Amino acid sequence: MSLNFRSPEVVQACRNQLGESPVWDERTQTLHWTNIHACEIWSWEVSASAPVVRTMPERIGAIGLREGGGLVIALESGFATLKADSSQPVPIASLPDPAAHTRLNDGRVAPDGRFLCGGMSEEQPQRANAALYALDADSSVRTLLTDIACANSLCWSPSGRTLYFSDMATRRIDAFDYADGKIANRRIFAELTTPGAPDGSIVDEDGFLWNAQWGGGKLVRYAPDGSVDREVALPVSNPTCMVFGGPELDIMYITTAWFTLDPATREKEPYAGSLFAWRPGVRGLPSPRFQG
Repeated sequence: MSLNFRSPEVVQACRNQLGESPVWDERTQTLHWTNIHACEIWSWEVSASAPVVRTMPERIGAIGLREGGGLVIALESGFATLKADSSQPVPIASLPDPAAHTRLNDGRVAPDGRFLCGGMSEEQPQRANAALYALDADSSVRTLLTDIACANSLCWSPSGRTLYFSDMATRRIDAFDYADGKIANRRIFAELTTPGAPDGSIVDEDGFLWNAQWGGGKLVRYAPDGSVDREVALPVSNPTCMVFGGPELDIMYITTAWFTLDPATREKEPYAGSLFAWRPGVRGLPSPRFQG
């Protein structure tokens, strides 16, 4: 794939209402992502011209690779697995006491093979009544954190010992110590000082965190100490998440959304909801696989 080094460009004009949760399968050279409100999972083997789109029975907030093949997925109120050629999720776990009017929103497989996923309130204004969960390999579910309005930014340091997390309503990214599926020592990693809110994040091989800033129209790369290292402008207001892919893990794929844009803004942003890609000059890390 020939990509401009400096500028993200559209590689799939998919017009997702709410594209999210991209994961890269290095075994098959396939990118998977969700279009949440359309109840879709998109899968693009990049040697092919067009993605395969599967419609699910309900909204899928987040997905991850599975060691045994296929995906682990976060349904609105629980977890399931999905075979590579199927549109029928197999439920494996429900959430413990989910609050009304919440759904699972952002998740990622941890370096230790667990699947962590956080929820969000769908009430307006949002209430801080969602939670962060850990799905273990035996399909048991534990609550790690409560009082969340909209969970996002789940990713880990290269060592796997630091978890990054954001509640979008706070406009900051926090860090936790992480070990054996447990979190401790919450502290502020970075606070946003410009328009936008922290959506999805990914960490590169140098330990720098890239964050998609919803409403800010940009990606921000943070150094391990939380200082801003780099900003990359996008031609859309709502980037949602990113992942490193390609044979060398040197291509960054970026999902976006047109959800919440008014008609005038949508007309000005014809590529809102598209999949972007570029070569940022740094490599990523392989996507871990759920061990259940």
